[in-house]
Amino acid sequence: MLSNNEFIRISLETNLFFQRIMKEHLLLIETNLPPVESGNIVEARVLKRGFEKLLSETVHYANRAISEDAIKSNEFVTPYTLKAEEVTSKLTGASIDTDITKDEYDLVGITNIPSNYFRDNSVDIVKDLNQRSINLLEQVIDFKKKLLAKISECELFISLYFDLIVHITREAEYYLAALKSLQNREMPKLTLCEELNFWSNIMGEHASFIDGLLDPTEKGLKQTAMTFTERFERLVDKCVRTPESQIIQESLQATNAIQNFKRTATEGLLNCEIKSIIQPLLADHVLREANHYLRLLRAMD
Repeated sequence: MLSNNEFIRISLETNLFFQRIMKEHLLLIETNLPPVESGNIVEARVLKRGFEKLLSETVHYANRAISEDAIKSNEFVTPYTLKAEEVTSKLTGASIDTDITKDEYDLVGITNIPSNYFRDNSVDIVKDLNQRSINLLEQVIDFKKKLLAKISECELFISLYFDLIVHITREAEYYLAALKSLQNREMPKLTLCEELNFWSNIMGEHASFIDGLLDPTEKGLKQTAMTFTERFERLVDKCVRTPESQIIQESLQATNAIQNFKRTATEGLLNCEIKSIIQPLLADHVLREANHYLRLLRAMD
């Protein structure tokens, strides 16, 4: 059973990472639906604003309540996040609350939290925050599944791959399972390969999507992306047959490499050096996911 300190810290760190991820999924949907889908555009926008409000609240509570390692990992924001938001908002016309990002840059972490550090009602505050996140998350999952059903029946067009929407739905379901475990004062019950394979699949799919969204003239970048897809597919395939220490090391090496690739791609997109149909914020988004996975892997090593 998690202690009060662990429950508060891990809940806040989980929400800081995933609430931003969720709101950006909704931004991606909002900006890739055609004008005829005005109802779904509005629904995506409303859900996005819901997660922005939750994230703003989480940032407030997280200051001096989360670990320095989590902040330094750049999984919540990167040096590129604010600019990526500003450019993406300008190019798409979508509203993005950049004040949240500015506040996140000022977050301060702590080490070795004393047992009596938090106020008496802090557990209740965080538990309520988790529950409200669960409630909104369930709505988001239903919305994504509704879109998938309509796409499957050729009743809806969206400028996103079907598999990309499946991908972001799985991420939402992973987040939901994590929150439900935390509400029971437990960590999610996953085997090593279940955890590694979830994230290896995410990394490999990122590479596949990047390949598909790059302009055909970007042959070198497309080849690199394809190589990463194959590398992470091999990691998934061999996980159960490989000693734990070895598969963790190989996963670390692969994730370090794709992190560097994503960082370079984010910089290239922001500097208008890469031809693609990738929103700059999407590039920063997948970079943050690599940063998050690296922190998980380093904790296992």
